[in-house]
Amino acid sequence: MYEHCPHCGLRYEVEPGYFIGAMYVSYAISGGVALVIGFMLFYFAGDPEGWVYAAVVAPVMVLIAPINFRISRVIWLHYVAGIKYVKGL
Repeated sequence: MYEHCPHCGLRYEVEPGYFIGAMYVSYAISGGVALVIGFMLFYFAGDPEGWVYAAVVAPVMVLIAPINFRISRVIWLHYVAGIKYVKGL
C-alpha cells in the first residue's frame, strides 16, 4: 500500500498502528464469507463431513485475502478517518 496518495498526497497512516482496527473489519468480512460458504455447503451439498467444509473454506479465504486486506483498510479509512472519495478529482 502506498504511504501517500499519488494523486492528492494524503498520508494514509495517520499514526503508527493506525490500521490495527482494520483487522477487525477484515475478521468480520472473512467470518461473513466463511459463514455464507458454510450455509451454502450445508444446504446445497447436503451437510458434508467437516473436512469438506475446511477444504472449501480455507482456499477461498486464501484467495480473497489480498482483496480483503485492501477493502478492510478502505472501510476503516472511510468510517474512522472520515475520508471521502470524490470521483473526478
